[in-house]
Amino acid sequence: MKKNKAMIFWFSLPALLSLLIMFVYPVCRTVLMSFFQVESVTATTADWTFYGLGNYLKIFKSASFLTSMRNMMMIWFVGGIITLALAMLMAVVVTSGIRGKKFFRAAIYLPNIISAVALATMWIQYIFNYDYGMLNEIVKLFGGEKIKWLGTDLKFWAMTGSFIFGSVGYYMLIYISGIEGIPQDLYEAATIDGAGKVSQFTRITLPLLKGVIKTSITFWSINTTTFFLWTKMFSPIDTESSTIVPVIYLYDMVFGGKGITTRDAGAGAAVGVVLTLIIIAVYLITEQLFKGNDLEY
Repeated sequence: MKKNKAMIFWFSLPALLSLLIMFVYPVCRTVLMSFFQVESVTATTADWTFYGLGNYLKIFKSASFLTSMRNMMMIWFVGGIITLALAMLMAVVVTSGIRGKKFFRAAIYLPNIISAVALATMWIQYIFNYDYGMLNEIVKLFGGEKIKWLGTDLKFWAMTGSFIFGSVGYYMLIYISGIEGIPQDLYEAATIDGAGKVSQFTRITLPLLKGVIKTSITFWSINTTTFFLWTKMFSPIDTESSTIVPVIYLYDMVFGGKGITTRDAGAGAAVGVVLTLIIIAVYLITEQLFKGNDLEY
């Protein structure tokens, strides 16, 4: 018995050390750093100067940070409603017994297989391009004038729409896994009682997908707070107010960017802590909103 415990310990030790070194230590260091004035992330603790809540006050007084937070919340709220609603619709349709469901499932999920860089490039070059993009060709077909989809006014929505396109398939699979776990006996009994498809969806499917919906909202919140690549693809040269998000603001603060002359790793750490607290808050709120078990057997 002792040999088994010792063997379990030694086999678990590498994973435990990796967890402590690569996850726990950076998190603790970042939280601690957010209360100090630190110029570089590689600076030793001897070079840190205690600043209290100064970094948090600094970022919340920054117009760029507030703009980035507003953009992130728009992506989270508007993009989340559209993405999760479309994903739910696709999941219900695919699991309804239609012909070729394997094809439709694969086709809808296909954008998730493509590299995000390639997907963003496709939208920028072939969909939103002012001279030969598909959207402007459609506008011209109906006699309209070409639109600058990547102009200042529409760039944010162009970026958000592209992100939504690449996200629907992922959440569709999450919903499909939940729907396929619901016993078919419930639907058969509801059909015998005269319930239509809409009534079955609202009275059976939705209530029994509370856990899946919680998971989807949490994943979407994480994806929104780590929204980095799409912003860089739509604003590759300079950070723009129309596309900036907190992670980009963090990156500019730590490594330097447009309008930032002095690097500030402490303020960047404060941004990271704020984003983490937002995810925790969203998780706790969804836990309260979607209480109860999904299904009792």
